[in-house]
Amino acid sequence: MTHNRRGRPREQGIDVAVQAAVNELLEEVGYQRCTVDAIAARAGVGKAALYRRWKSKAELVFAAVVHDDDLTAPDTGTLRGDVAGVLADIQSALDGPQVRNALPGLLADLRTEDAPTARLGELFLVRERAYLVEVLDRAIARGELARRPEIPAVHAMLLGSVFAWLHLLREAVPPGGLAEALAPGLYGAILELGGAVRG
Repeated sequence: MTHNRRGRPREQGIDVAVQAAVNELLEEVGYQRCTVDAIAARAGVGKAALYRRWKSKAELVFAAVVHDDDLTAPDTGTLRGDVAGVLADIQSALDGPQVRNALPGLLADLRTEDAPTARLGELFLVRERAYLVEVLDRAIARGELARRPEIPAVHAMLLGSVFAWLHLLREAVPPGGLAEALAPGLYGAILELGGAVRG
């Protein structure tokens, strides 16, 4: 995924260099040996510059390989199409060798950090949930939903389904992608939660 943070050109350049360094190191040596020192050396930046932007290795790796700062909510004209678009975005974020290499160690580190939940919420969840709000509110405006479903429930259903498929069940991805396999059922669940408008 691409990560084009808003800010000065130098900050954007650091982001690009760090993202490339993290992805290369994860593929070459795995998560445990992908240290902040190694990332800084590979990216050609000082370690202090990394710690000014990210508070830990786990946060840095999560930002580089999982989260996309440039999320744009899909607008296909229908909620069903938008749900498929969201699922495709999530699959793009969670699929690939770097994510597979990082996830076991990354999740373990996030569980042991002092206050990971608040930091991740501040840095990532707020934007991801705003993206979902946009999708759902657009469906309300089109008359497809009567009300906005609870965002944590929708987020968990969409993210959890893709995560489970790729990293827990490890099923093969269908030729049409996970959106084709998962969108119909998840679309129906969102209609139930949002009080689908009946024509």
